[in-house]
Amino acid sequence: MSFSRMLRPGLPALLLSWFLLGMVASVVMPAVALAQDEATATAQDEAAAPADDEPVASAEPEGNPKGWNEGDPVADLSYDDANDYAINSLIMFICAVLVIFMQAGFAMVEIGLNSAKNAINILSKNVMDFCVGVLLFLFIGYSLMYPGDNWIYEGYLGTPNAFISRDSQVEEKDGVEVWAAPPAYSDGAYASNSADFLFQVAFAATAATIVSGAVAGRLKFGGYLIYTAILTGLIYPISGSWKWGGGWADAMGFQDFAGSVVVHAVGGFAGLVGAMFLGPRIGRYTSSGKSVPIPGHNIPMAALGVFILLVGWYGFNPGSQLTYSGALNAEATTYIAVTTTIAAASGAVASLLTGWILFKKPDLTMALNGLLGGLVAITANCDRVSQPESILIGGLGGVLVVGGILLLDKLRIDDPVGAWPVHGLCGLWGGLATGIFGDLPDGVESVGSFFMIQLICSAAIIAWAVGTMAVTFGILKAIGLLRVSPQEEVDGLDMYEHGMRAYSDQWVSSSDFSVAPAPRH
Repeated sequence: MSFSRMLRPGLPALLLSWFLLGMVASVVMPAVALAQDEATATAQDEAAAPADDEPVASAEPEGNPKGWNEGDPVADLSYDDANDYAINSLIMFICAVLVIFMQAGFAMVEIGLNSAKNAINILSKNVMDFCVGVLLFLFIGYSLMYPGDNWIYEGYLGTPNAFISRDSQVEEKDGVEVWAAPPAYSDGAYASNSADFLFQVAFAATAATIVSGAVAGRLKFGGYLIYTAILTGLIYPISGSWKWGGGWADAMGFQDFAGSVVVHAVGGFAGLVGAMFLGPRIGRYTSSGKSVPIPGHNIPMAALGVFILLVGWYGFNPGSQLTYSGALNAEATTYIAVTTTIAAASGAVASLLTGWILFKKPDLTMALNGLLGGLVAITANCDRVSQPESILIGGLGGVLVVGGILLLDKLRIDDPVGAWPVHGLCGLWGGLATGIFGDLPDGVESVGSFFMIQLICSAAIIAWAVGTMAVTFGILKAIGLLRVSPQEEVDGLDMYEHGMRAYSDQWVSSSDFSVAPAPRH
């Protein structure tokens, strides 16, 4: 097979993807100097405490307390404030690294539960989810998700601007080090804007990479690049702004602490749409509709991936506390880690037992997905539920994983890794469970009203993901950038899409090379 043959299917899509990126950059780069320069909201003033050595009466009526405003000398910070800033920034950075490392976990799970002939393709998608995600989130995603006062349509759509990384957050002016821009604000404390960006972009990449497993083995790589650019640059940031950017869902009282709905349900339902547009893998179902399992080639690798995801989740959930300095914040952060752990364990046990009863064997893959389902379900409410409630939330998540896998099989929707049951279904359950368990948020008078808020907002966010992804995958299908050819699918995407194989002793199709006749002696 010639190099040009391998390159041709993905080249137009690749060029289109980078054209999109260049177009976005050309539009937003003139606004770089203005991005993120607005003063923080008035609510920050009320929540932030002044420096210990400053009396309350002397605090400035407008803007942040002394030492935290743009142009303020950095030296104005008290020793305690400076230490709090350092602690918050450092822990947020560590949590961002943990969430980024989850990309490795997703890759291992997806590779292990799929055929060896598609390992390179899956790795490539996971790498590009992060790399394309960083660029698109930098140029437009971050500002769309956190518009501040810069809404195009209040509560629904922000203004796209490039994020300033704040490597010059502190600058020298008249021989004094001052803030070039005020630090990021979170629940009454400050942290580095750069740390905040890294933490948020890791979430965007996570939402995108969930889809990879659902479409494995049959989606063109070029088409996938276009999908991941659109989701990380537009779809996820807009729905995220509805809650975390101070949009309409947040105004209603919607609660989603670390993203059961905003991150996982968005990615899970996007994966479901992709799987439906693609159709099942060749050989997955007979002409009569009978299910034919296609086992993964490396279950130990999948198990390793799940453990990596579990470790990464300690950045995902506890990290979403955002403020870590002080006794109360430390207690809250570690408590979140406890409820997260309990739900993961409960989900694994529940899914194992459910599968054991239904299939007469303890299925490891069900337990692994159940563990992830428990993590997804607790992500929205890990800060507000009791330990017994976390057992129930995670356990029901594990049961839903098994039920979701059976439902997909009955509908003949091929999701090789169970992305929709784990992330979509359990993400929705996490959002709804938040309205049932735990304390009521301020301003909400009853469990019934709180549940309705969670139901309406969860449904709206999921509908946004489903609708926009249906348009995206529909366009990709119309222009021929969706599914590979049957021959390419049978032989594997690694050689056809990337020109290499993951394992040196792996079977090679006769189409990969021509065999010369043996020499005569």
